[in-house]
Amino acid sequence: MRTALVRRTVLTASAVSLALLATACGSDKADTKADAKPSAAASSPAAAAPAAKAKTDAELSALILTKDDLADHLVVAVPKDEVAIAEAAKGDKAECQPVVRTQGTATVGTAAGVARMKAVAKPKAGASPEDTAAAGLKALAGTRTSVTLASYEGKGAEEAFAAVKSAATACAGGFSLAMDGENTKIDKVVSSAATGGDEAIALTLEADVAGTKVTTETVVVRKGNVLATHTASAAGVAEKPTAIVAAQVKKLG
Repeated sequence: MRTALVRRTVLTASAVSLALLATACGSDKADTKADAKPSAAASSPAAAAPAAKAKTDAELSALILTKDDLADHLVVAVPKDEVAIAEAAKGDKAECQPVVRTQGTATVGTAAGVARMKAVAKPKAGASPEDTAAAGLKALAGTRTSVTLASYEGKGAEEAFAAVKSAATACAGGFSLAMDGENTKIDKVVSSAATGGDEAIALTLEADVAGTKVTTETVVVRKGNVLATHTASAAGVAEKPTAIVAAQVKKLG
């Protein structure tokens, strides 16, 4: 939303974007003699395959989108101070906190490994200097998308996804968001089904800021024990991060 975080995101991403624009413009058969009853080991939950080990920061860094994956976007790192602001953000309702965590680059729950990036669309190849400059100015108010990959031990990713889903329902009527010393009234949270990974959900947060409709578009995807949060923000109505979500889900495998 148009809080200090969004403004800081605009300034940080746009400054980097403009600089880049200027320069880059057979299993075994069963033993038929054996008892037909399943063995205790085979039927016991303890015999199930162990949960995959959580991925490290380095492993997630190899999976997060880069400029090579998004040829039509400028890709930059997320500044540490921006992460700190997102981590400190609070909602006035405790049940809304998982949704609050998706609006910056914070993680939902306790993650064992994390990787982050931000992207903004760049002008088409062959654009004139004038068009490139215009695209740079548009980027100041255009949509910027952050992607946060978080990996968890055990069922942590499933629990984090479930928390976001429950919070979206509980906070559909809105809540107040405190971030970087400012408060923004979120009018409503609209959740809908999304595709990708093992489970996914899309969230649209709406607010009215000085008579201007402001939205963020977030898609949370769980793939195994990795939670991928894609959040698109703008000075007004954000575009849905459809292409970025598709590319990140594909890279997760």
